[in-house]
Amino acid sequence: MPTSAPGNKPRRSRLSGGFTLIELMVVVALIAIASAAISLALPDADAAQLEREAERLAALLEAGRAEARVSALSVSWAPVRNDSGDNFRFQGLPPRIALPTRWLGQGVDVEVIGGRALLLGPEPFIGPQRLRLRQGQHEVLLSTDGMAPFALVREEQAK
Repeated sequence: MPTSAPGNKPRRSRLSGGFTLIELMVVVALIAIASAAISLALPDADAAQLEREAERLAALLEAGRAEARVSALSVSWAPVRNDSGDNFRFQGLPPRIALPTRWLGQGVDVEVIGGRALLLGPEPFIGPQRLRLRQGQHEVLLSTDGMAPFALVREEQAK
């Protein structure tokens, strides 16, 4: 216990002094490492959008394929390259079936590999077919072997 005798200084506790420079530098370094790890773990927004477009198109193609089988109609899908505002078109579907004709995002380009259009039915086996979707420098493939549904093909699977 401190006294008021001459030469006796009151002791200061370590807790009342604040943080040292080393402690602050350690905290800042930890925050920098954590933020760098998080930014590297985030997917590229364009690549993620292109994958969403591919998955959506695969679902639409399967819907068109199912309707072709049920209605016994020859249904095809083709990209549209004109000023109509549409990006793609299902041909041969009854008027009561209104499937989307546009991409959700901008700048998506599609190429039917080995042809101009995809044949979706009415036969249960349609033959192998592939599509390449591009957006900027990103590219994904949609493929079917003719029996299985259209699915996104990863780069390592395509090689």
